[in-house]
Amino acid sequence: MVRRVMLGAMNLFLDSFWRAVAYCVRPRVMFLSFLPVVLLVAASLGLGYLYWDAALGWVSALLEASNWVNRVLEWLQTMGMGSLKPVLVPLIVIVAATPLLVLGSLLVVALLMGPALVSLVAQRRFPEMERRHGGSWVAGFFWSLGSTVLALVALVVSIPLWLVPPLILIVPPLIWGWLTYRVMAYDALTEHASREERQEIFRRYRGWLLGIGVLTGFLGAAPSVLWASGALFAVAFIVLMPVAIWLYTLVFAFSALWFAHFCLAALHTLRVEAAAVLSAAPAGLSVATTRPFSNGVETHAPN
Repeated sequence: MVRRVMLGAMNLFLDSFWRAVAYCVRPRVMFLSFLPVVLLVAASLGLGYLYWDAALGWVSALLEASNWVNRVLEWLQTMGMGSLKPVLVPLIVIVAATPLLVLGSLLVVALLMGPALVSLVAQRRFPEMERRHGGSWVAGFFWSLGSTVLALVALVVSIPLWLVPPLILIVPPLIWGWLTYRVMAYDALTEHASREERQEIFRRYRGWLLGIGVLTGFLGAAPSVLWASGALFAVAFIVLMPVAIWLYTLVFAFSALWFAHFCLAALHTLRVEAAAVLSAAPAGLSVATTRPFSNGVETHAPN
């Protein structure tokens, strides 16, 4: 029995992985993955048109008011690098604004992409699945906030363990994997599953969900290599930055799809099991008072 359950969970894990990979090349997913790059370019052009001159004037005034900056500029001029001064102010504005624009674009797309991808999976694979609305936007916000706080506390507490060489490669990914599965699995189930169903899926598949979170967390670190390359090779920064943003978004899309396929398929299995138990239950049992639990269903006699 235990072996059959493990094989079923492993099949679900692998099946949802390959389905997520296949969904990543769908036109809708590709469009959403390119959306932050489009938003970044549009926001840069719009804000540059409105505030570029004002930002240059503000940064220039700050630099002129700084004695040590003036000394550095004078030293550069004596070294024959006085031509750097005209480009310093625009460079500071660009470097300061870029992280804010990137973060804002990614945040907007993340808020739009998660529900859209769960809806895509539900429409294509489980169009008849009942939506029991076991969560809400407000509950999801506090769930994500509480999980994030716990993950940050765990990271701070575990810092001494990072001094042990093998553990620094294990502890942080486990913590971020736990956070990823808590947030994304909740989002994948919030509309379709009841509260009891969500708790049961978390109980049954906690290890597998954590594994998905850890693996997608490692994938999310890959674009950081491009950021580092852009910092080392400033000439390539303009090219590498959009590529890194697109990869971040694509990894997020893949993660959301993997969790959506896994969680909705697990929910479907749970309901099939509950329906099988109901079909074998006494004829006088009230279906309305039946709830899925770890042993299939919990039943109550009708009043």
